[in-house]
Amino acid sequence: MKKLLGGLLLAVTVAFGFTTIENPLANAYRRIVNNSFGPGERIEYRVHYGFINAAEATVDVAPALYKVNDRPCFKVNVFGRTTGAFDLVTRVRDTWRSYVDTGAILPQRFYRNIQEGNYRKEENVTFNHFSNTAKSEEKVDTDVFKVPDNVHDVVSGYFFLRTIDFNKFGIGQVIEVPAFFDDKIYNMKVKYQGKAVLKTKFGKINVIKLNPVMPPNGFFKDEDSIRIWVSDDNNKVPMKVEVDLAIGSLDMDIRDYGGLKQDFRFFK
Repeated sequence: MKKLLGGLLLAVTVAFGFTTIENPLANAYRRIVNNSFGPGERIEYRVHYGFINAAEATVDVAPALYKVNDRPCFKVNVFGRTTGAFDLVTRVRDTWRSYVDTGAILPQRFYRNIQEGNYRKEENVTFNHFSNTAKSEEKVDTDVFKVPDNVHDVVSGYFFLRTIDFNKFGIGQVIEVPAFFDDKIYNMKVKYQGKAVLKTKFGKINVIKLNPVMPPNGFFKDEDSIRIWVSDDNNKVPMKVEVDLAIGSLDMDIRDYGGLKQDFRFFK
């Protein structure tokens, strides 16, 4: 259960399905137009299992820019923790951090500190987008991996997807982004499922429907088991997530927010 919850805390904030890739995208050091996010953004979520509060997660962009590999970067933090009865059964305290290049929307450095029950993992990954390498440093090992052009970590990949104009996609079309995670190369795949109106605690809002494509495993019911409703505006912030599990379902809803580049457009 603790690994399932830990995976969900990542899923509700940055989760997009993974499948191994063989033909990565090829591109030079790119320039991405970003009208979606900036310093000072903060989004808070509540995760619940039925009527039971299970966890909470926060995604924030630091107010100041940081220089990493001589490039200006957004410092993006993702924090997740179990709450209430779930915290008594399986305590989760996870931190994910990415230094995202402000011009290319690519990771320069990635950090994670995982505390799930008795399990512990701490890792730093430094990316070199000129040599296409990722240097992974853990407490006992340091390894250098060859990675594809414009590779992402799971956090930067989510923020890059926020810059995409989904109006250009047809229903059922899949967006793919190469990613490096856990010393492996993956392809983050997200299926565009059209638009809808979503009711939230703040009012109704126009949203884009997305399905991260999940690989076969024992946790999820099928490849479309995660459904994400993203604000249909420049922000493209996840407003709600539903996850179908083999043993039930978990939901995530936006609880609070601030520092957006543009206000949400809620209506009655």
